[in-house]
Amino acid sequence: MPEPLTYAFMQRALIAGVLLSAVAGYFSPFIVQRRMAFLGSGLAHAAFGGVALGIVLQFDPVLVALPFTVLIGIGIVLIREKTELAGDTAVGILFAVAMALGILLLSRTQQYAGDVMTYLFGSILAVQSADLVWASGLAIFTIVCARWWPVWAYATVDERLARVDRLSVKRIELALVISVAVAIVVSAKIIGILLVSAFLVLPGATARLVAHSFAGMTGWSCVIAIGGTVVGLLGSYYTDLPSGPAIVLLQAAVFFIVAAVTRR
Repeated sequence: MPEPLTYAFMQRALIAGVLLSAVAGYFSPFIVQRRMAFLGSGLAHAAFGGVALGIVLQFDPVLVALPFTVLIGIGIVLIREKTELAGDTAVGILFAVAMALGILLLSRTQQYAGDVMTYLFGSILAVQSADLVWASGLAIFTIVCARWWPVWAYATVDERLARVDRLSVKRIELALVISVAVAIVVSAKIIGILLVSAFLVLPGATARLVAHSFAGMTGWSCVIAIGGTVVGLLGSYYTDLPSGPAIVLLQAAVFFIVAAVTRR
């Protein structure tokens, strides 16, 4: 069997996978530590509504899904702040609305079923140059966001103390939600809407078991995410398995192994 990196499609897949997993590894500790896992899953599924709207309008689904999902994320934060409803309730409401909207829109047309399946399940081995541009743009966006990491980390580790220091915790949370929404939408076509939430949770959850500080948790999360993606992608080539599920299952296996070794 030829070496995988002799193929251009594997090279593109590896580059895109490393970039997206690094982004997922960066945001994962915030999602895990702030107990936003359901929010990440909800935004991933809500992105389906934006993708469906873009497909029906015959416009780039990513460009449509980006503002759509960001607005859903802002709506979740506002509902939680302005009402007595819990955060998971707000996620459940808008997640259901976005999914229903997406299904309703797609029911009006049948010729784009292939595009829908691509966004639902991902196609990392079918990455094109345009996808690499999106992945690179997301990586740059994350690097820009890194300037706020100390403030985000402070409010994440000790929200009460952050409030005492007069930090705008609400704005910090809103900024995180918007950033996660952007990461989810850009990753959706490559990783898949149904799998992207796992990429945003598993690395941080595993890192949480071994790290002794939030900075360490972030570092370990990025290492686990990137390592799992590279090994999973290459392993899927040699075993002829779907790449996205293989990567997720590998990261899940690492989590369970670490959990068993570090259990109290």
